[in-house]
Amino acid sequence: MALFDSRDPELLREALEALGAGFSQLPALDEGDPASDEGLRRVLRETAERLHDNYPYHHPLYVGQMLKPPHRVARLAYALAQTLNPNNHALDGGRASSAMEKEVVAELAAMYGWSTHLGHLCGGGTMANFEALWVGREERPGRAVVASSLAHYTHTRLTATLGVESRSIAVDDAGRLDLDDLDRHLDAGDVGTVVVTLGTTAAGTVDPLPAVLERRAKHDFRVHVDAAYGGYFTLVDNLDSDARAAYDAIGEADSVVLDPHKHGLQPYGCGCVLFRDPDVGRHYRHDSPYTYFSSDELHLGEISLECSRAGASAVALWATHRLLPPVRGGEFAHGLASGIDAARGMAESLAADERFVPFARPETDIVVWGVRSPTASVASTRARAIMEAAAERDLHLAVATFPRALFESRGVVDEWDADSINCLRMCVMKPEHHEWTAEILSRLFAATDDVFHDH
Repeated sequence: MALFDSRDPELLREALEALGAGFSQLPALDEGDPASDEGLRRVLRETAERLHDNYPYHHPLYVGQMLKPPHRVARLAYALAQTLNPNNHALDGGRASSAMEKEVVAELAAMYGWSTHLGHLCGGGTMANFEALWVGREERPGRAVVASSLAHYTHTRLTATLGVESRSIAVDDAGRLDLDDLDRHLDAGDVGTVVVTLGTTAAGTVDPLPAVLERRAKHDFRVHVDAAYGGYFTLVDNLDSDARAAYDAIGEADSVVLDPHKHGLQPYGCGCVLFRDPDVGRHYRHDSPYTYFSSDELHLGEISLECSRAGASAVALWATHRLLPPVRGGEFAHGLASGIDAARGMAESLAADERFVPFARPETDIVVWGVRSPTASVASTRARAIMEAAAERDLHLAVATFPRALFESRGVVDEWDADSINCLRMCVMKPEHHEWTAEILSRLFAATDDVFHDH
């Protein structure tokens, strides 16, 4: 996607005129002194220059972190809504945008087969997970939360904030939650919530949700699915069998989190939390000293821990859903599937190079690989050097640290002189990445040639 499309200003101008027509009955307002435009022009140009100090997040050569440019329709709809600046905390503050939020949240819930649900948009996955863990604490007071060692680090912070004990579950050789270790914790009888990650941040791995659900009847815990990164992959048709079974089981979980600002083509921040049982809304009830005079209808502020929330986020997502519906077989789903195919193709090419050892066949669109070396410390040094050499060629990768246990059997090093290893990592999440595979690999191999030559 281009950083800027020259057609956008005209499209936005037309949309703004249509929006203004809805308020044409109001007295006209003074647009201000045209001379002030020069000051605005100067400040905006200075702002643009300051923003040069960024990586090219929008470009396919950026494969480092989980950054995907918003779709044009999302950017334009967000800018359009910002002229009104609605607040979706209450119906009075965001009438149309609140209705749009309810519609898009219902469409997200429908991806998992839920026709009834409770949910809302929020600032991102951290806040969404916080609400899910808070509800879990209220539903299972005094009981612990468990999550795999590859689960997002914020779960530990969130449980500490909630005053809930948090425990880490080991992962197996595939980077998934280890069921034997989970059973040992469940047998203690004091686990209230099991966090199942579908699309881990580090490696894109998918925890075995069906097996976790099988244990719920015996041990009476809540199942929370953290799919902040991978939630939309339920729509694709090219998941491997284990991942497909996990995604097909999301509808049986108690809660799920996904981030439209990751794969959903939305501006930051736009997260979503969903609960299968709408009755958990009783935990949100409060006696507010404020009265919302325009409606007695339940408003989104009554089912959210956040108060003020940007209504523009709901408008942008609503517009995106109109253009690219989140359904299986659609254009949006095809774009997600192409990222998985690109990741697998890259992993195969890396495996064919004797200098690299991929972690595994990608389950989603994240590729992780180690650099073959005599020792773990040398492998870590080489990984970082390759990342820096690639950046000099405008290819931006990331480095991730993994425990020795995950790579020891893969033969990446001859001697383990450290308990962890730095590996290279790519998030192949942009629709353009499939056609850019050859260019990305060419620059990566050239950077690797330089590093091995120097070392």
